[in-house]
Amino acid sequence: MSDLLLRQGRPWGGDPVDILIRNGLIAQLPVEPPPAGWSPTEPLGDQRVEVIDLAGQLVLPGLIDSHCHLDKTLYGGPWTPHSAGDPLAERIANDRRRRSEIGIPNVDYITALLGRMVATGTTHARTHTDVDPDVGLAGIEAVDAAVERIGGRITVEQVAFPQHGILTEPGTAALLEQALQNGVRTIGGIDPAGIDQDPVRHLDIVFDLAARYDAGIDIHLHDGGSLGEWELGLIIQRTKATQLSGRVVVSHAYALGQADAAIQDRLIEGLAEAGVALVTAAVYSFPVPPLKKLLAAGVPVASGHDGIRDLWGPYGSGDMLDRVMHLAYRSTFRRDEDIELALGTATTGAARILGIDNYGLHPGAPADLVVVDAGSPAEAVVVRPSRTLVLKAGRVVARSNENR
Repeated sequence: MSDLLLRQGRPWGGDPVDILIRNGLIAQLPVEPPPAGWSPTEPLGDQRVEVIDLAGQLVLPGLIDSHCHLDKTLYGGPWTPHSAGDPLAERIANDRRRRSEIGIPNVDYITALLGRMVATGTTHARTHTDVDPDVGLAGIEAVDAAVERIGGRITVEQVAFPQHGILTEPGTAALLEQALQNGVRTIGGIDPAGIDQDPVRHLDIVFDLAARYDAGIDIHLHDGGSLGEWELGLIIQRTKATQLSGRVVVSHAYALGQADAAIQDRLIEGLAEAGVALVTAAVYSFPVPPLKKLLAAGVPVASGHDGIRDLWGPYGSGDMLDRVMHLAYRSTFRRDEDIELALGTATTGAARILGIDNYGLHPGAPADLVVVDAGSPAEAVVVRPSRTLVLKAGRVVARSNENR
């Protein structure tokens, strides 16, 4: 692999510097001036170097989608009108009824969506993949096949996800365990009370599987109001009891966004003490957790798309700057520094939650980078301009929104 020298890029909107990429890592930032008389066609040190002039454009670390559903997507296929009602139970039933009819999971659709994600600067994604007696492990296999096709341009982590419940779907627990045996590293859960109607037994299964297979946990919690607050408290207690601090995530957590200030403060303190992280998608009008309060208390927060053009809804772009804009807007953020907090949920906060080591814009970090034609991180979020360049492990994987 030849060296790559990025000329005059502006990391996170700072002063223009040269960035040297070597062996897939950021080697120097800024780069010491090359010897007098050196030209880009000559080796730099003992390596040949390619030079790309960024002309003062913004450089961000690779974007991270911490919550999507690749196996459900219809991206790249024919337009499919939405056919479900609004209640969660109707959307679950519609998804289950129609997925075989329209042929999902579909490796072609998943590959197309991954290509879109790469082109817009996403270098890591966590996807919740349905596991149930009807589909078995076919979704996990389809995502694996699509990741193989995309050829290392994005890192994808799968969560074995019991979309239709565990207790209400006999055989699901065994399939979740099989997924872990086959190499999936994170176990999912969903509304222990609202769907499975037995939160203690539901959490028993999820936390037991995580402990036995040294896996992480990521639980969908749509239940709102006092029920959701109570369930969030149960997850906090269970995390403390099992000493799984730093390995448990709650996705959505609508109840936290709905709670009054005193209950929010109590639950946020509990999340921080237990080491439980949150992921939000800021979709539709569903409640958004209080980002500033959570970050001030030390609770890691990440963001993701949730569904992208699937049977749950026709929306979703695959562009994490677009999703971050929705989070900032829904949080009524207007100041640049606040908008950057939202961007942190798709960068540093997400890296912390997904356990991505040495992430960032510093020497020794993996050269997962996205170059954006914007003057500042806040402008990039608001305007969502074209991605000039995307690097994965030092390899150019996209230019000007075109896959390579």
